[in-house]
Amino acid sequence: MKNTTRLHPEVEVALSPPTKVGSINHLRLTVTDITRARHFYDPLLQFLGYRLVERSDTRLAWAGFATHGNLHWLIISAANPEHRHTSHNRYSSGFHHLAFNANSRAEVDNFYHLLVEQNAHVTEPPAEYDYEPEYYAVFFADPDGLKLELVHVPTESSRAYWQAFIDRAGPIVS
Repeated sequence: MKNTTRLHPEVEVALSPPTKVGSINHLRLTVTDITRARHFYDPLLQFLGYRLVERSDTRLAWAGFATHGNLHWLIISAANPEHRHTSHNRYSSGFHHLAFNANSRAEVDNFYHLLVEQNAHVTEPPAEYDYEPEYYAVFFADPDGLKLELVHVPTESSRAYWQAFIDRAGPIVS
């Protein structure tokens, strides 16, 4: 017997072919030491499918293709000399953290092993978190203390989360 259950129109849109509107084109981070940043970021971003496509004494740029066909960029810039001794505080206004997607829990685990090999500061090893159903992530920090994350959420779990949002007709209020 064929399943004829229709999804809510917003869920159908979310499952339709990728669109560019609203997708992130690039993120630019500022660091205190561009050489140290290159040594930290390059192996990690290569693991995630990005390639170092531009390099200078003050700027690094990695790019990778998104499913909608355009490049996604992560750009690293050197801090101005007068700000090189200013430390980052993710609980002040501004950047809190960046999360990259993984295809599987195994990919998160393999990335964690790469972090350990690179002597990266792992703030929280791979574990499940209750942000979404089956949210599995590793958290780490770059040499300037910028918090980063690699997360895997199965597609069906994201769909279920979105459907619950539609069903309750609004955000979770706590």
